[in-house]
Amino acid sequence: MPQRPYHHGNLKPALVAAALAAVEQDGAEQISLRDLSARLGVSRMAAYRHFADKDDLLASIAAHGFDLLCDRYEAALAGPGDGRARLRAVVRACFAMGAERPGLFRLMFASEFLKRPQPPAVLATPASRAYGLLQKAVETAYPEADAKRVRAATLVLQSICQGYLTLRASGRFKPFMVEPLSWEEAEAAVVVGAGGCGVGGED
Repeated sequence: MPQRPYHHGNLKPALVAAALAAVEQDGAEQISLRDLSARLGVSRMAAYRHFADKDDLLASIAAHGFDLLCDRYEAALAGPGDGRARLRAVVRACFAMGAERPGLFRLMFASEFLKRPQPPAVLATPASRAYGLLQKAVETAYPEADAKRVRAATLVLQSICQGYLTLRASGRFKPFMVEPLSWEEAEAAVVVGAGGCGVGGED
């Protein structure tokens, strides 16, 4: 059997891209550096030059996910309308990415990494930045709120977003819970509720 090549011109981004696809197809639990290396036609040792182990790779993927989420949040915050309209746009951006990349979202928000007293260093900055953008959305929507109310509202907002996405992805919303609303109307209602996020109601 011919030996697999050790080198790859752009192995690190190729590993991340292959792992992202595998996370959506099979789930993070099934990720294997050995399998990814074989898929890319390189030796397993070549992959270990870039990632210490599977956890290191998954942490990098989760960090990439937070970077993508931050891009969506920033676009929503730069959009039209007043502060509350932009807050609702941030919520819709979160829902959209959760629907499009459910495997990645589970890795970002339901993995063991963020439960650790010291999460992997690669995750710290993008995860904190994403949360900071949520807080900025609340501050923009409710400039009269003091720091304590903003912090409480951001916790509520995060809880609503993640709770909705988790329940939707796990099939916990049954037709009798939604009808006669359409799914679009149901999600719009959640967006409106998250837009209030415990600070105030809709105008």
